[in-house]
Amino acid sequence: MDLRQMEVVVAVAEEGGFTAAAQRLHVVQSAVSGTVRALERELDSALFERTTHRVSLTPAGEAFVPAARAALRAAEEARAVVDAVRGEVRGRVTVAIMQGVWAGLHRALAGLRAEHPGVSVRLQQAPVANVRQALSEGTVDLAVVALERQQQRGLVTRLLSREEMLLVSSPARAFAEDDMVTFDEISRMPFVDFLPGWAVRYSVDRAFRAAAVERSTVFEVNDIVAASELVRHDLGVCIMPASVAARFPDLVVRRFVQYAPAWKVMVVRRRGSMSPAVEALLRHITPLTAAETAG
Repeated sequence: MDLRQMEVVVAVAEEGGFTAAAQRLHVVQSAVSGTVRALERELDSALFERTTHRVSLTPAGEAFVPAARAALRAAEEARAVVDAVRGEVRGRVTVAIMQGVWAGLHRALAGLRAEHPGVSVRLQQAPVANVRQALSEGTVDLAVVALERQQQRGLVTRLLSREEMLLVSSPARAFAEDDMVTFDEISRMPFVDFLPGWAVRYSVDRAFRAAAVERSTVFEVNDIVAASELVRHDLGVCIMPASVAARFPDLVVRRFVQYAPAWKVMVVRRRGSMSPAVEALLRHITPLTAAETAG
């Protein structure tokens, strides 16, 4: 068994199939299939259930993949410390980000690139509900997300920004006030919600509970642009962080009289040692300025 075989199995598990894994690894699909079959023969156990429609891990595969990830991390760290002795920082850092929190990250990535061009960064969007598991499994090194207090337990966090959320509507929709709104008023309007598991959804649900009113969710979306399009065509109203709402200047925003939801964006990592590449990126991720938060 070697590290390349482990890398292939992990890629198939994470990508959900042999074709996607081959694309990720920049090899032909037959090479991926052959590598997996050879390892399964060596282990005398199937790692994947294969059907015409899907590929899933067997119980043996479920046990193997976390151990393989740990071995790959250890090998990467071993290479990194040797590079660090020579004054070089190399490797790859995987960062989970939520939609809507890109502001300011370009500065950190540019700084990292200038200082350590041998470090590559993989950005992947992830709902906040999946972040803890991804960090514990080692599939991501860092996350830039908004976490509730209980979700932060066992993690190392650093606050980047805090901002209020606003109600976003089309100019055609009528309100009692020009710039303020109450939860009672919007509870009677069709609502565009983000999916459960999104950080915005957590905050909005909590705010409605605090206001002791219920809303009528007509649409649930997993994309900020989709939400804006529904609002733009006056199919509903939506609550967004101020920095996200600022990306759609043709829409109308209103602040809440009371119980305004808010979110805190932070950089998060699991406890324990970090690779030099992760440490280098963390040094460049700093609290956002007001201008960056505003987009």
